[in-house]
Amino acid sequence: MKPVALDLPSAWLERGPLAYTLLPLSVLYRTLLAVRRLAWHLGGWQAQRLPVPVVVVGNVVAGGAGKTPAVMALVRHLQARGWHPGVVSRGHGRRSGPDLYVVEDAADPERCGDEPALIARETGAALAVGRDRPAAARALLQRRPEVDIVVSDDGMQHWALARDLTIVVFDDRDVGNGWLLPAGPLREPWPSRLWGGGPVLVLRTAPPQRPPRPHPYAEFAASRSLAAEAIDARGKRHPLRDWAAQRTPVGALAGIARPEVFFAMLRQQGLHLVHTLALPDHAPASQIGAALREAATPRGTPPIWLCTDKDAIKLHGLHEVSLPGQASLWRVPLVLTPERAWFAAVDRHLERLRPRSAAL
Repeated sequence: MKPVALDLPSAWLERGPLAYTLLPLSVLYRTLLAVRRLAWHLGGWQAQRLPVPVVVVGNVVAGGAGKTPAVMALVRHLQARGWHPGVVSRGHGRRSGPDLYVVEDAADPERCGDEPALIARETGAALAVGRDRPAAARALLQRRPEVDIVVSDDGMQHWALARDLTIVVFDDRDVGNGWLLPAGPLREPWPSRLWGGGPVLVLRTAPPQRPPRPHPYAEFAASRSLAAEAIDARGKRHPLRDWAAQRTPVGALAGIARPEVFFAMLRQQGLHLVHTLALPDHAPASQIGAALREAATPRGTPPIWLCTDKDAIKLHGLHEVSLPGQASLWRVPLVLTPERAWFAAVDRHLERLRPRSAAL
């Protein structure tokens, strides 16, 4: 008999039996957080400030909330406003390379992680990854002296790097049942008492399912949708509406935190999904290829497979994946469009920091 898998993402939405069972562990987790905070203060540690402004984009809930698209939207906006942003990240999903890695040429997801590689490819921003965020940022500034602002991809719980602005991303779950891990989705209490400096803005990538938990920060909305076209390894584009209109059977795979969200968005486009593969977050290319081969059957194999940008970038060219029969693999980009007021709020906070950046 196969063991029953615990559906924590669903349990985190309510204060049900599973959540209550895990609540003692949440109390332990809260205690460890308090001990860490106390050790930070008693040890006299201070967040390291860089010579350029720092913006942290992250979330306080486990699982994808739209953080990576928010980082890309922010970086593109900064570039349009005349800044030269660089990005630092922990680099989750890395398979090789040194702990501190500054990307010099094309971003390799094996060495820098899938999400950082996607950010670098889509924005062209300078990129460094490493467990030690201040060290990664300083290495990036040394290698790329044109960088005049650093965007930290995640880093909400990384106190060592002082920030000038924090952007907290939420999706439709808000804080779920409001409990800390593992009984709930919260990585830290919300709203938090320790941000490492600077103001806080909240960006919601989807309307909350229920009234959100009150907080004292300015809040803004963003719309999230799929691109109108799918793109293959050679850059060929195909309108999703054509497959939908023709009722073409398609398969979909996603190695992200919430695969079902991607599948639901495809169905909302009218696509006829006959097979879905929900893979672990940051699944490597080898696992994606193996899942596709395992899904192949003599009959009924979809001729078209759709995946996310995050999955596609790990494959180093979609044509390198062994697909059954004449099947093809296409990526469907996610488009995040924050409201203009959010960009205006970011500009107001950062404009006062331009003199500091210009003094370099």
